[in-house]
Amino acid sequence: MAGSNHLVIMAGGVGSRLWPLSTENVPKQFVDVLGCGKSLLQLTVDRFAGICPVENVWVVTSEKYASMVEEQLPMLPVGNILKEPCRRSTAPCIAYAAWKIKKRDPSANMVVTPSDHFVADVQEFRRVIESTLGFVNGSDAILTIGIKPTRPETGYGYIEAVLGSSTLSNKEIFRVDSFKEKPSLDIARSYVAKNNYYWNSGIFIWNVSTIVNAFRVYQSPIASVFESMMPYYDTPEEQEHVNNRFPECRNISVDYAIMERAEEVFVFPAEFGWSDLGTWLSLHENMPQDLNGNVAVGKEISFSESHNCFVSTRDLNKVVLVGLDNCIVAEKDNNLLICRMGEENRLKDLID
Repeated sequence: MAGSNHLVIMAGGVGSRLWPLSTENVPKQFVDVLGCGKSLLQLTVDRFAGICPVENVWVVTSEKYASMVEEQLPMLPVGNILKEPCRRSTAPCIAYAAWKIKKRDPSANMVVTPSDHFVADVQEFRRVIESTLGFVNGSDAILTIGIKPTRPETGYGYIEAVLGSSTLSNKEIFRVDSFKEKPSLDIARSYVAKNNYYWNSGIFIWNVSTIVNAFRVYQSPIASVFESMMPYYDTPEEQEHVNNRFPECRNISVDYAIMERAEEVFVFPAEFGWSDLGTWLSLHENMPQDLNGNVAVGKEISFSESHNCFVSTRDLNKVVLVGLDNCIVAEKDNNLLICRMGEENRLKDLID
């Protein structure tokens, strides 16, 4: 029997690499970093229109961000905003959502996605997701989306695929040979040259029974925490029990906890213009540029003899850049950043 489709959005991150647009109090998933009128979280939900009904959309976030989720996604049932009392990486986050969904629909299919990524070709994205949901429905397959690399990127993990033969039920899906950590530049170059390595998008698809069983096998302490709360899901006592038990979970990513240990793991190599928007440089690469490679987000921004610059100003009436190359100028809430493109990795020590 076909299970219903559920979407789980992980929205608990606190990254500040896009400061001053994003801060610990307002992380990038809640910010309109693209200047399009919608936050990255709202764009994530929009991408899944027609795939998952709104009552099957879940957002797992920190307690401190729950009100922002409610404000930005008013159509979402309040009970579908799952509040983590503390940060424990992606494995406990996914487990919480899986057990909640399992109680409502034991045959459900799940898509798990970060809340702060960028997709250029939404139509192709939806085709890929619908294809993968069909693949995992009623099966014990664990599936992830791999992105065909466009450059030797050192900021992403990689997936090594076995491309010799595709699966019988879907010719676009292949078995995973191994997962690789973020590589050095030389190793990244070798991955790109081999053609069977893909960026790890952090998007996962599986049947809810499959992932619950995987936690039971590979992460039994985490499984026991959420199994013990089955009587309390969807009751007034749920949050109290989550607050008490969630901190017991190990701080571990789902990649380490499940993906690198499970046997039936597959990858769908895809091309839909993906980026995790983790740096100003990646943001610059994925936004419309003028003939000189400049990106402008703001009211009135002018460039003169400037190249490959990114200017994002929310509260300034007029900004003029003259004779600058490869620079970032970003302003928000009386905070101003001016730096060379690619130097933003030094931000954390300066703004903490």
